[in-house]
Parts: sequence; structure tokens; C-alpha cells
Amino acid sequence: MPKPEKIDAVSNYKKYLEEASSVFVTDYSGLNVADITGLRKNLRENSVKLLVGKNTLLKIAARDAGLSEIIEYLSGPTAIAFGYDDPAVPAKILYDSYKDKEKPVIKAFVLDKELYVGSDIVRLAELPSRETLLAMIVAAVESPMSSLVASIDGVMQELVATVDAMAKSKGD
Repeated sequence: MPKPEKIDAVSNYKKYLEEASSVFVTDYSGLNVADITGLRKNLRENSVKLLVGKNTLLKIAARDAGLSEIIEYLSGPTAIAFGYDDPAVPAKILYDSYKDKEKPVIKAFVLDKELYVGSDIVRLAELPSRETLLAMIVAAVESPMSSLVASIDGVMQELVATVDAMAKSKGD
């Protein structure tokens, strides 16, 4: 019979897996205590939860949460990052933390129930943030409108100048 602590752990892991919009399965070997502490702090400040758990319990939770495709990546030293907002944020943090180090790797990640291999993280990590993308869209939409307004304004100024000139010539 399973111990109550393990049942609670599986329940918590399952809850995290179900609620997260993105899940990153990573290897944390090669990171010292300072590296892991800094990584956890950076992730926490960006609403990302990093969990180091027992692979056996994580496998049960993944199966129960409907993410059985990550089970094959749950071996060896494993940490899982759960992102709840913009998936590019944890991708950038993990990628930046691991890119200069030889040992830790991102094994796989899940976005919207779709599994990607760890090497695909580069594409996600190099995306601009959600706010930047929205600003780019607003600028793209605003630019033609601004040009149109400027063109109409120029025509109106010419019309006013012409009417003024005609009024002055009629007055003289």
C-alpha cells in the first residue's frame, strides 16, 4: 500500500501538470547549489514553478494527467518547470541558464498538450516576449493608419491654404 506522502506528492504533481500551460522536463546535473538557487529564484520571479521530484511518482502523475508522452524523458536527475503564463518566459530562462554549461540539458517540453524535443527550445527561447509581439502587431496596424491620417491632414492643410488664398484675393 502506498504511503500517504507519496499519494499526496502524486496528487500535487498531477495538479501542476494539469494547470500548467507549458511543462519543461530538464536534467539538472552539473548545476551547483548556487546555480540551482539562482535558477529557482529567476523562475519564481516570473511565475514559473521548478520541481525536483522522484521519477517514479512523476511518471504516475504524468500518466494520470494525460501527459504520458513525457514519461520516456523522466529518467536520471530530473527537474520539471511548470509555466502558467507566457511559455516563452520559462523557455528563455532555462535556455539562458543552460546554454553556457555542458551538462544540464532540456530533455523535452510540452506546450498546449504537444510534445517537443529539447533541441526545439532554441526556437521558442528566441521568440520575442508576448508584450513585444503585441507591440509589434500594434505598430504594424498603426503605421498605415498614421500614414493615412498624415496624408489626409496634408490635403486638408492645402485645401485650407487654397481657401485662404482665394479669400484674400477676393478681399483685395
